[in-house]
Amino acid sequence: MSGDRQGAVVLVLTCAYDPTADVVLRILGERQVPVVRADPGADLHQGAVLTARYGGRRGTLTTASRTLDLDRVRAVWYRRPSGWAAPAGMGGQDAEFARAQAQWGAGGVLGTLPGAHYVNHPWRIRAAEHKPAQLDAALAAGFAVPDTIVTTDPEQARAFCAEQPGGAVYKPLWNSPYADGDGRPVQAWVAEVAPEEITDAVAACPHLFQARLAKDHDVRLTAVGRELFAVRIDSPDLDWRRRQGLLTYTPIDVPAPVRRSVARYLEHFHLVYGAFDSAVTADGRWWFLECNSNGQWAFFPPPTTDAIATAIADQLQKGHTA
Repeated sequence: MSGDRQGAVVLVLTCAYDPTADVVLRILGERQVPVVRADPGADLHQGAVLTARYGGRRGTLTTASRTLDLDRVRAVWYRRPSGWAAPAGMGGQDAEFARAQAQWGAGGVLGTLPGAHYVNHPWRIRAAEHKPAQLDAALAAGFAVPDTIVTTDPEQARAFCAEQPGGAVYKPLWNSPYADGDGRPVQAWVAEVAPEEITDAVAACPHLFQARLAKDHDVRLTAVGRELFAVRIDSPDLDWRRRQGLLTYTPIDVPAPVRRSVARYLEHFHLVYGAFDSAVTADGRWWFLECNSNGQWAFFPPPTTDAIATAIADQLQKGHTA
């Protein structure tokens, strides 16, 4: 669907409270681009109605404020919608059945809107979230990647960590919800690990261990289509996310080889957007750590945040002409 089609609408899928989405929505509002914001996992149990037909016009999504013609969606921004859920008060097998039908039914409809430009497509996001797949794609794209092992063998894990001249770190393969004895959420940060600290509990599930880099600083590179926005991050911590109040951010240029690798990586996963985390060593080499295909970006200084928001708004406004 072309970006100038009369009546074309941008559909933003996110939760009720999302300040990051608000930054882009303000830009689209100033440009008078029609927008519908919805949180299907929650809205379908709060009066919203979704109907799709196949063989003619696609159908409609009716929210509390308006009815959206699904054939007129020029672009979909998949931000941070709530998870699929069953109606309140439903439990047991009925709840699980209803949740699955919502995921595969409503999720299937909203993931196959004809002609829509997805930033990013939810199925592409999920495919790109697997860290082993990220590492393979990064190597194929030409990134420098630290020596890494994923294993359920405690002996292999200990041997790997012992082999690393600069030490090794442990990283979770997925940030699964975890809580302490009082129900408070616990974050699994990247942490240095010695061979003697690795127990036989590694056999319970796959674990990721990686060579520790003697990094000079970190970089978060946000890619929106062909536009790249890189910020140097200086932190006293191994994992800079741990104490963000101690960080300093400095916009920096992106070396040409990294630009080429970013483009290849995005093409591999069919992504429009990616938040790349890298460690940079004293020799200036950028080492790929991970890419969050739906990562946050509005915590940067205003000039960078505004530039990223504008680039996303451009993608959504142009639709498939982007």
